[in-house]
Amino acid sequence: MLVLAGPGSGKTRVITYRIAALIASGVKPYNIGAITFTNKAAEEMRQRAAMLGASGGAHISTFHSLCVQILRRYAEAAGVGRNFSIYDDSDQTRCVKEALHDCDVDTTSLPPGRMLAAISALKNKLLDAEAFKLQAEDFFSRTLAKVYARYQRILTERNGLDFDDLLMKAALLLENDATVRRELSDRFQYLLIDEYQDTNHAQYRLAKALVSQHNNICVVGDPDQSIYRWRGADVRNIMAFEKDWPGATIVTLEENFRSTAEILRAADRLIACNRHRKPKSLVPVRSHEGEFCVDCYEDEAQEADAVARRIQELLAQGVSGREIAVFYRINAMSRALEEAFIRRRVAYQVVRGVEFYNRKEIRDVLAYLKVLVNPADEVALQRIINTPTRGIGKVTTDKISDCASRSGITMFEAVRGANEVPGLSAAVKEKLADFVKMIDGFAQQIEGKVAPLMEKVFAETGLSVSLKGVGPEGQTAVENVEELISTAAACDKQMDNPSLVDYLQQIALFSDADVYNEASGQVALMTLHAAKGLEFEHVFIIGLETGLLPHERANNNQDELEEERRLFFVGVTRAKTNLYVSYARYRMLRGQLLRTIPSQFLYEVGSGFVHEVPEPDTDSLQYRLLPAPRSQPAPAAASLPAPYCPGELVRHKSFGLGRVKKFVDLGANSVITISFNSGQTKSLLLQYAELTKE
Repeated sequence: MLVLAGPGSGKTRVITYRIAALIASGVKPYNIGAITFTNKAAEEMRQRAAMLGASGGAHISTFHSLCVQILRRYAEAAGVGRNFSIYDDSDQTRCVKEALHDCDVDTTSLPPGRMLAAISALKNKLLDAEAFKLQAEDFFSRTLAKVYARYQRILTERNGLDFDDLLMKAALLLENDATVRRELSDRFQYLLIDEYQDTNHAQYRLAKALVSQHNNICVVGDPDQSIYRWRGADVRNIMAFEKDWPGATIVTLEENFRSTAEILRAADRLIACNRHRKPKSLVPVRSHEGEFCVDCYEDEAQEADAVARRIQELLAQGVSGREIAVFYRINAMSRALEEAFIRRRVAYQVVRGVEFYNRKEIRDVLAYLKVLVNPADEVALQRIINTPTRGIGKVTTDKISDCASRSGITMFEAVRGANEVPGLSAAVKEKLADFVKMIDGFAQQIEGKVAPLMEKVFAETGLSVSLKGVGPEGQTAVENVEELISTAAACDKQMDNPSLVDYLQQIALFSDADVYNEASGQVALMTLHAAKGLEFEHVFIIGLETGLLPHERANNNQDELEEERRLFFVGVTRAKTNLYVSYARYRMLRGQLLRTIPSQFLYEVGSGFVHEVPEPDTDSLQYRLLPAPRSQPAPAAASLPAPYCPGELVRHKSFGLGRVKKFVDLGANSVITISFNSGQTKSLLLQYAELTKE
């Protein structure tokens, strides 16, 4: 079954009620598996299922969490150590830098980030290093093949898996091992997948393998909300569902229980401009009224101040901060907003990544815990062996690492056998012996509650004392660790059988989407990607300008442009009552104040704008969207020849000679896209371009 569920139509409700219905019909909860994408969504699903009395025994988790459980259970068949570490972005970067160094690759031309992204893309396609090597033809591919192979060997030596490995190894295990495939297919006789439009190729193959014995699969999703192409999501998975499962039942949910009719009409007009989608409309259920405004400002500072002022007014009217959010395309756009919010004393939270877990003191404590579970984790060991300072410096660790490499053993094994490492003084050997004794003592407590072990590690390693001795910053760091211990205690209460392995798994799979704290009561500032799955009474979307939204990477790429349109569609449909969209005439980008071009999406959401009175104390112009009449089509524009046609040669006084790629006739705001001989492609506001035809 494919459930095409528009925004605000109750996707999570569909999954939870289906679980309840299956159990009511006699299906054992043990045989039901429900998969989603974020810890937050999985927890919400569990809570809703519990309210229906349907959660006991049913497996509800994220894709990555399911894969971790599969790989730990079938570790030998999968070719991994049962106590493997999950390497986060920072750990992966460190390993790929080492791989680049070992392969003698210049990181100036081939930076670690680019190589990691390329390796991730290959893993999403289930291509291992050996398979990719066979098809590598050009210089970059051959270099990538070498780095990929070395990177993977480093992970294997340290019994570590990156996030992509979790999916790839689980999918390949299921496809290649008939016994494992049959056991898991028998376990999950009914598979339900939420947000199916966000699945990548590895997740698609994993799902197919899980239901290979019975084809009992129900997916819920919306192609119009597929916004993660940049990290491997493939909208074709949901578009081709009927082809993969012929005879599948298709159910369309079009009723929207969230937004006003005006917002939904604008969203419908916007997304109808995409070609690759399954047609559906958004039908409003709520009868409430609201505002949908487009504001134009002189620059980003004025835009930010106007947003902060309007939010200040909403708060003064009794609106809770938790009901207000500001969305933007890229994280850098939060700076001007934060400055304006601080000036106007508006409490806010920036929903940006997992910054808490990236703090040094937090990573130090977690590194100790990782070594207890997986002593082969050299990244974690290198971090803690001299933290806090205990007289084991870099010269010593280099000697230990070299000895381990020559002997074919792990670095921790070399530390344990420090007496055999040449060139170490008796004093250093004694310090290494004390370190091993301390780790062995902690390791005896890895089964059971995590919080008491974490407290012991923090105290007995000397971390606590070292932080308390560095003033106010140290005190803040101590408080952060105490907060970490509190989260561990909360996890201990939630788990039936708490263990350090499970806790570290949960921390490793913590995602950006899990950061938002609704209970804080603060206004939320976040990217449009982070807004997925959330809803607010009052939504502000800033920066509707060509190059920002749509992003500059969408130039001359129809697939990217459609994804950018879907991203704006997601932002628009987060709003329940009021939606305020804005753009600036000038914006500071990369240190330059640039003239902007209004986004084409502004013209796609509405048929026109009406000039209204400028807001007090600003130079902004406010426009209200005029929805097209639903009873009859909007009148067609007069048929006039376009002043520029694709293929024409033109000259710009700064960029030189170029060829027209596209011309969008928007009257005074017409936009022309030109591919210049310099290799640059620019979208220019025609009235300021000063072009001459060649």
